[in-house]
Amino acid sequence: MTTEIRLLSASDEQAWRALFSAYGVFYKTSFDEHTLSGVFSWLMDEGHPETCLVAERDGRVVGFAHLQRQVDTFTAGPGWFLDDLFVDPDHRGQGIARALISHLSDYALAHGGGTLRWITAADNHTAQGLYDQIASKTSWVMYEKETDAPS
Repeated sequence: MTTEIRLLSASDEQAWRALFSAYGVFYKTSFDEHTLSGVFSWLMDEGHPETCLVAERDGRVVGFAHLQRQVDTFTAGPGWFLDDLFVDPDHRGQGIARALISHLSDYALAHGGGTLRWITAADNHTAQGLYDQIASKTSWVMYEKETDAPS
């Protein structure tokens, strides 16, 4: 069984919506139509800094990774942030997340290089098992503060 990693296309919208909604459930949230439509429109806009790679098996999209281009003030160059990564539960443990991250690295390199960073929930030990194999855990602590109500 081969996995193809490629850029998201407009024809993937329904599969992406289902997977992104399941990702929300995994993190105990739900995405309304405004959010689903808004994020998908970003992903279809070539000028937007957010892009999406999908994993496809046997003609079915089974995973995705959202990648955001940023600037890196420590290097005065590009930086990258893996916003979201999700693989359908029926396809986990088959190397799909690893393949997505590998292709994200290749994508970042092809678009100027820089550091690829991401976060995960402190209790997401399964994902951390993979991340510990392919990246360096940092000592940074993340904070967040809402500055405005979502529109």
